[in-house]
Amino acid sequence: MMNRLAAFPIVVLACVAVLLGCPAAQAAPFSFSTGSPDGRIGLASRPSPEIESADDFILASATNLTGGSFTGLLPLGVTTADISFVGVEIYRLFPKDSNDPPSGNVPTRNNSPSDIAFDDRSTAAANLAFSTLVLDDSFTANNSIVNGINPSPGQTTGGEGAVTGQEVQFNLTFLTPFDLPADHYFFVPQVELTSGTFLWLSAAGPAPGDLQAWIRNEALAPDWLRAGSDIIGPTPADGPKFNAAFSLEGDTIPEPGTLVLVGSGILCAFRARRRA
Repeated sequence: MMNRLAAFPIVVLACVAVLLGCPAAQAAPFSFSTGSPDGRIGLASRPSPEIESADDFILASATNLTGGSFTGLLPLGVTTADISFVGVEIYRLFPKDSNDPPSGNVPTRNNSPSDIAFDDRSTAAANLAFSTLVLDDSFTANNSIVNGINPSPGQTTGGEGAVTGQEVQFNLTFLTPFDLPADHYFFVPQVELTSGTFLWLSAAGPAPGDLQAWIRNEALAPDWLRAGSDIIGPTPADGPKFNAAFSLEGDTIPEPGTLVLVGSGILCAFRARRRA
């Protein structure tokens, strides 16, 4: 009969094999949030005619995103019953998925979203579900960007003024989760209404070092403008910086090699103990 010391390496390897095959053992909860709307600005984001607004997040390791939320304004007189489409696009950081060098039609592409989306989900594709929560029947954003999205040198319009509407939180379930490797990404939600334009509300944002929100329309694509520094600027010198109100949740997956290293470490300790 095999003694306990001789059997120990086999037990360790068996445990590692079980761990590698067990998703629950590998997964750790992931969450990210930019916070609640701060009322500074509303950014148009709709599929047709297309306007995309983007804000960034970072994944330190491979992650399955299973859901999230974003908050914006519906025009006064428009209700949640008038929502005909909800979509989410994920972009990587320029110059990935992009032509490089860029066109030169905007002040900079540094730290912008890429030219084309990395992945997407939508109600039209039946891989996204959503629910809505009305937070305020009359919420005001002090400034807005809808039509004033222009190439250089006419990009700085100052915005289009205050907008009041119904503040609505969209709660998302990705029926097909986003399976994303570690990287720097941008989140782009879009809402189609039967009348008017959805505005994605700004938020205070996470810790310093987070990138600012970007925006583009069909005429500007594939380029992007910074909502604050390029369009609203020039005070302060590089313009205000905006984040957008959204959150994400899912599971962070460690590399399988991590568990192998753990098991190897245990085995090495065991062998060293036998030689002592």
